[in-house]
Amino acid sequence: KFDTGLELSLLQEYCLVCLDVFREFPYAKDKNEQTAWLSFLLTETVEEAEKLVSEYPWLEEIYRELAMLRRKPEEVLGMFSDALKIMDQNTVKYMIDEQQKKINEQQQEMDEQRQKINEQQQEMDEQRQKMNEQQQVIDRQAARIRELEALAAQK
Repeated sequence: KFDTGLELSLLQEYCLVCLDVFREFPYAKDKNEQTAWLSFLLTETVEEAEKLVSEYPWLEEIYRELAMLRRKPEEVLGMFSDALKIMDQNTVKYMIDEQQKKINEQQQEMDEQRQKINEQQQEMDEQRQKMNEQQQVIDRQAARIRELEALAAQK
């Protein structure tokens, strides 16, 4: 539960920091990577950026890249386009994978249905054979009855 009363059910544990509060309190003066990133997010002027780079030299490369992107905004659009292209490719790949999974499941169902049909066909063939055998027995018995009737009629 947050200080604001907001309740969120999150899968991971998060530490949320209000940047205005971070700027005002002394723990913002601690030198560590977390402080560097939070300070980076608060930077508003070139002077603040220069001071931050002097304290955390590894941020210089990030500031250089940001400056380049401000001079060439088309680079940002290119990066955005590339990201969208990758997302589209991933979406297409995911959709293909899902369709393939569905096809495989349907193929398995069809194979099972074919197996059932084959089993039922085999049962029907066996029953047909039994019926033919029974019909032959009936025909023989009917012929025997006719013979006996013919003999009885002669006497």
